[in-house]
Amino acid sequence: MNTDYHRLCKRLGYQFNDLRWLKAALSHRSTGRNNNERLEFLGDAILSAVIAEALFQQFPDADEGVLSRLRASLVKGETLAELARQLELGEYLLLGSGEMKSGGYRRDSILAGTLEAIIGAVFLDGGQGESRKLIHTIFREELAGISPDKVVKDPKTRLQEYLQSCKSALPVYSVQSIEGGGHEQVFTVDCFVDALDARVTGRGSSRRKAEQDAAARMLERIQD
Repeated sequence: MNTDYHRLCKRLGYQFNDLRWLKAALSHRSTGRNNNERLEFLGDAILSAVIAEALFQQFPDADEGVLSRLRASLVKGETLAELARQLELGEYLLLGSGEMKSGGYRRDSILAGTLEAIIGAVFLDGGQGESRKLIHTIFREELAGISPDKVVKDPKTRLQEYLQSCKSALPVYSVQSIEGGGHEQVFTVDCFVDALDARVTGRGSSRRKAEQDAAARMLERIQD
């Protein structure tokens, strides 16, 4: 674990007034009660709002559906984890012994959550303007390179639009099971399409991801 927080602050482009906020943001739930989950919750909401505003300004002719897909592509876990790796957040994570041994500092969900927690910490330490500036700094390249033409509709949207074009009933998703605990949960979701009398199963680390996986499998069946 790297404790050179000055170096990390330099990468972030923000110097904390109270380093306790940064240390809290870097503390995974496996370390105990004083962890970063509340900061992650706050940072997630702030990130979503700031990215939404940026996209609203950047694409004045885009409709709500396009803006939603653009935002989803930027704030999804995979994108956040990659940005966290660029900042080398894994070096600074405070993990419990179990997570440390299992390589938690490399796990996408932990890295993504930590980045959101840092956004929340900057908001509390420096205010709305500083957190907004941080997000624009971190996402500078992603915002510059994104385009409505490059964002592919997610499987759930494509499946829904296909069924609507056939004047068929929309798919029904139902959670079959939830295994594991905390950030290690695995959701199993069924997707049923009445017009095809077909049912497929998807899995993911959240209900949304499991539904997307199930929709993708249903689209594969339709194409076959």
